[in-house]
Amino acid sequence: MTTSTLSRAVAVALAATLLSAPALAAELTGTLKKIKESGSITLGHRDASIPFSYFGDNPSQPVGYSHDLQLKVVEAIKQQLNLPELKVRYNMVTSQTSIPQVQNGTVDLECGSTTNNIERQRQVDFSVGIFEVGTRLLAKKTAGVNDFADLKGKNVVTTAGTTSERLLKIMNAKEKMGMNIISAKDHGESFLMLESGRALAFMMDDALLYGEMAKAKNPDDWSVVGEPQSFEIYGCMMRKGDPAFKQVVDGAITATFNSGEVNAIYDKWFMQAIPPKNLNLNFPMSDELKKLIATPTDQSAEQI
Repeated sequence: MTTSTLSRAVAVALAATLLSAPALAAELTGTLKKIKESGSITLGHRDASIPFSYFGDNPSQPVGYSHDLQLKVVEAIKQQLNLPELKVRYNMVTSQTSIPQVQNGTVDLECGSTTNNIERQRQVDFSVGIFEVGTRLLAKKTAGVNDFADLKGKNVVTTAGTTSERLLKIMNAKEKMGMNIISAKDHGESFLMLESGRALAFMMDDALLYGEMAKAKNPDDWSVVGEPQSFEIYGCMMRKGDPAFKQVVDGAITATFNSGEVNAIYDKWFMQAIPPKNLNLNFPMSDELKKLIATPTDQSAEQI
């Protein structure tokens, strides 16, 4: 290679380097850019969605199945952005506030017990599914409640802003059941109304009902009953139209599925004693969830 040829090659390489630097920086958009520039990520969490996302022994530190998967996403973002000291901030949400807080940027990612459905897909994007549930009833064993037909003319509680609330209202009108539907602010308040006798049954996702039953004064007094009125898939929520961020989120969750780590996470929260009362939910992994883990999808149950 001649001196002039070498000089030309060096000049081309230098130019390519200079051009690539801003190009690489420009690749970061949306949430990833926000996280990189701020050095922090804000996670949305629940306070009473046992065992998915809730406060355990520490009233300022969320824990749970969904929260553990959320932390897997945080680790992936740290690697993706080369931010080993990424700060994690927490912001509590409810069934009613979770979508607005994702949309307005208050939280970057929410992993709790939020059902992925077509209506919500118009407002936010969902990760691949992280759990599948059936909507059923929690009632006292002595209440004489075995299925939804037993609730005619009775007080029934559910949580405001949930798909269970919508389904219960539709059923009440369609079947002319005359139920008095009470919409509580969160799952914890719903169970308090049930436990205090202000409602005969509590309609919600079966896994959440097992979680509420586990924190009851006398868990053996309660039973989850009724034919499921729907099957629903939980997903993590993020702002709509941010494919780069969604790719990292989906990749982290799918990697946790493929590695088998999800089995240990599931066992920890559903088959072992959990805080705050160190009770075991004894809720084996369903065939539906096994299928979801084997073939991850960001579609809702109604789209599959």
